[in-house]
Amino acid sequence: MPPPSDIVKVAIEWPGANAQLIEMDQVCMSTTNEMNPHDFALRYADGPQLYITEQVSFITRAARQLLERIQSHGIDARLEALKELAKLSADPTFAAEFINMEGIGTLARLVESGTHFGEMLAFTLTAFLELMDHGIVSWDLISLSFIKQIAGYVNQPMVDVSILQRSLAILESMVLNSHSLYHRVAQEITVGQLIGHLQVSNQEIQTYAIALINALFLKAPEDRRQVGALNVCLYPQEMASSLAQKHLRSIILNHVIRGNRPIKAEMAHQLYVLQVLTFNLLEERMMTKMDPNDQAQRDIIFELRRIAFDGENDPTGTEKRKAMYTKDYKMLGFTNHVNPAMDFTQTPPGMLALDNMLYLAKVHQDTYIRIVLENSSREDKHECPFGRCAIELTRMLCEILQVGELPNEGCNDYHPMFFTHDRAWEEFFCVCIQLLNKTWKEMRATAEDFNKVMQVVREQITRALAMKPSSIDQLKTKLRGLNYSEILRLRQSERMSQDDFQSPPIIELRERIQPEILELIKQQRLNRLCEGSCFRKLGNRRRQEKFWFCRLSLNHKVLHYGDLDESPQGEVPFELLSDKIPVSDIKSVVTGKDCPHMKEKSALKQNKEVLELAFSVLYDPDETLNFVAPNKYEYCIWTDGLCALLGREMGSDLTRSDLDTLISMEMKLRLLDLENITIPEAPPPVPKEPSSYNFTYNYS
Repeated sequence: MPPPSDIVKVAIEWPGANAQLIEMDQVCMSTTNEMNPHDFALRYADGPQLYITEQVSFITRAARQLLERIQSHGIDARLEALKELAKLSADPTFAAEFINMEGIGTLARLVESGTHFGEMLAFTLTAFLELMDHGIVSWDLISLSFIKQIAGYVNQPMVDVSILQRSLAILESMVLNSHSLYHRVAQEITVGQLIGHLQVSNQEIQTYAIALINALFLKAPEDRRQVGALNVCLYPQEMASSLAQKHLRSIILNHVIRGNRPIKAEMAHQLYVLQVLTFNLLEERMMTKMDPNDQAQRDIIFELRRIAFDGENDPTGTEKRKAMYTKDYKMLGFTNHVNPAMDFTQTPPGMLALDNMLYLAKVHQDTYIRIVLENSSREDKHECPFGRCAIELTRMLCEILQVGELPNEGCNDYHPMFFTHDRAWEEFFCVCIQLLNKTWKEMRATAEDFNKVMQVVREQITRALAMKPSSIDQLKTKLRGLNYSEILRLRQSERMSQDDFQSPPIIELRERIQPEILELIKQQRLNRLCEGSCFRKLGNRRRQEKFWFCRLSLNHKVLHYGDLDESPQGEVPFELLSDKIPVSDIKSVVTGKDCPHMKEKSALKQNKEVLELAFSVLYDPDETLNFVAPNKYEYCIWTDGLCALLGREMGSDLTRSDLDTLISMEMKLRLLDLENITIPEAPPPVPKEPSSYNFTYNYS
């Protein structure tokens, strides 16, 4: 007979003894008088180190005892206490009690004393960062001596790796959480010192260093940033005056991007953040309107005209000069021929478009003159208006590269080629304006086709960027292979023709095939769940990633899961996954904002990207298993598979896409023999019954 529902088996570890599997009567535990519940509590051996108790008094006493051990004179006792504190600080209840006892001040004084080294200091910094990440204490209370001590660890040439990691993470948190601390940290840390950490072989140290660079750059006052973060230094000018512009970019390119294979997700995210912050420096020019009365700005347009038509002498008469300028501005492709300054009054792209045009005209003068003269000499209405194209192209590139937007949490979409050139943005524009001119000619476009051409060019650029070219020259090669004919071919291959699938016989065939295809997709999803997936724990801003793995048993009856020290390279055996959930206990699957772990997260982390990848399994008795998928594909696989286990409809975008693709392929195979045969809209009519059935053969 099954055991009583009140009896549970729990693996118990007691200090100094072996772990035992003990049966516990929950009723007796709650009613017995043999033990004082205030004196005992259970705690998870693995995971977030949460206490299993509602007695705050016990946690208060435990926090007080731990604080006393930290302040003891015995080095061994203090080390063990700090090691335990580093684990328990993740528990919010324990953290609150420890902080109320001035625990953070105690840890800060231990750091400021400079008497702790090695492992003891590493655990002290870990506990400090864990406690501060709960947001209970303001970072503004941190003393200047503490900042100097932490900065000193970063500046030391031979500091321990674990201490350096935590020191960089603490400085990043200071900068991100306190405006006043930004100035103090910026006074203690120099660009050269952080660049030194980018040249090490440890990718985690590189990640922490770039994260601190990003934080300092993100929080720097607007008037203290320098234009072109990848091309120049990311700090206030007084801190970066001695550093060559090219040096920082080459260090990131050679030691970080090319020096790491593969690049981990957190490093890729920091490089993406750096890329976005770099292009955000263009926002001021992008949002600046041109003043038609500003002579200095108008002189730039005069310079564009002069470079393009330098061989022509200006007429002496004012009216003749004005008429000639109007003609030249029309040939340059401006919308307003009389006063082209009016073309730059819309933001975006504002003055940024004029900057790009001037760079092309001065740095790539032959290309600029060729584009202008080639189109201005046409009289068949197929000329490509350079001015209008440059302005709209700049606006498009700002959208593609997120100029003026904040980085997306969890996004890793950085492009190595932007780290390879001193003027990457301008060179990118020059390549794209030549592409636009080439595509215009291939499409034999007129002014009425302007928007169509821009759509094709956007597709060419996004497809080329998706290939991750490593340099500007490689981008040119990718774009050469994406001419207009190739774009049409790709569109044709990707687009499922709807015209052939609208007749009633085809619709009926589709309906018959669909259940078979859905069953095939279902089996694929369940097979993927049996293989399992690795998930990243949604933690705080620290860069030390933690992982856990989950997979479905081969008989589809149990979900097995457990923590991992690092991301696995292959399948994880069931023996390594200590926890499990019977599928029969699963009540429902929720996604997005309905997930418990999304409701608990702060507004900063509860961004769109994380919400779109979050889902939770609700199971008896009132427990949850929370997931954040590494990407949209894994999210769809797992939500579909879990819904299939529960006998519910698989409603993800991936299922709809797979269903359309597989049905299309199956129908084309079945209709292959009917090529060039017209399929009737309705079935042929049933003939009338014969007047007699005497035509049957009489065997007698």
